Amino acid sequence: MEVASGKVVWVGRVITVLVSLLFLFSASMKFIGGAEVKEGMAHLGLPESMIIPLGILEAACTVIYLIPATSALGAILLAGYIGGAICTHWRVGDPFLGQVAIGLVIWLGIYLREPRLAALIPLRKS
Repeated sequence: MEVASGKVVWVGRVITVLVSLLFLFSASMKFIGGAEVKEGMAHLGLPESMIIPLGILEAACTVIYLIPATSALGAILLAGYIGGAICTHWRVGDPFLGQVAIGLVIWLGIYLREPRLAALIPLRKS
């Protein structure tokens, strides 16, 4: 198994922190609430009662993703969360390519910093 270079690992860590900040900001907005959050939930056809549980789920998955020992599980959970967001946006006719990009960035961050994952999903070299 190859060991990733220090620069590649740090790029992966930076990507991981940036995407985690995005999720933590989103979760905090759900905890704070406000008219915009309620309007967004109504637009997506989701009841207001789901705001806090979604915030808790989002924050918990992000914390699991940030802990090195559980980061692969966190990536799986966040990918599932994003999958739900994609389905919800698709259902109401909203664009969802941003969510697809976030899902890819979740895995890019962990792929670059975790050599065991790179061993499971090898990229071909010419």
